[in-house]
Amino acid sequence: MRLFVGIPLADAVVCELVAMVGRLRGGESAGRGGGLRWTAPESWHITLQFLGNATVEQLQCLTARLCEVRAGAVPVQLGELGCFDRAGVFFADVTVTPELAALERSVVAATSRCGFAAETRPYHPHITLARAKGQGRGMELREVKRNVRSQLTFTQFTAHEIVLYESHLGAGGARYEAHMRVPLAGA
Repeated sequence: MRLFVGIPLADAVVCELVAMVGRLRGGESAGRGGGLRWTAPESWHITLQFLGNATVEQLQCLTARLCEVRAGAVPVQLGELGCFDRAGVFFADVTVTPELAALERSVVAATSRCGFAAETRPYHPHITLARAKGQGRGMELREVKRNVRSQLTFTQFTAHEIVLYESHLGAGGARYEAHMRVPLAGA
């Protein structure tokens, strides 16, 4: 099973993202963004750590260790829209606050006790909104980003839980199933 730990989004933020994506997708008929595969709102989340393939024993370990994560509720603020050109991803950036960075470190420390390694790249939380494949994908992603009329402001919310998700890959994209929810202190 493929696992990751993440933060679910507040309903208000999902609604704001749905409206923004709807406006951008409306431009597809004008030749903008037609080759993008847009992600489903029910798949939107903020990844704290991608774990990858796990055994049943590791899942049992994660269940115990994630319950030991001690962190307070975390304020979350989305930032600008951006692109990972090489990966072919259009995303909404998430501001790394001291609280979010501390939560990510706590999750990584807990999962390391179950045999999972920390990411070597710096933590860059984001919400994947669309993917592009093939040649010219970076140009197509930048074109969609240019079609955002002004700097967007998203509702700040407070994360009250972390979730251990399982990722099910399929022809229509990934589907995520929550294995466990861990409340954050003060939630």
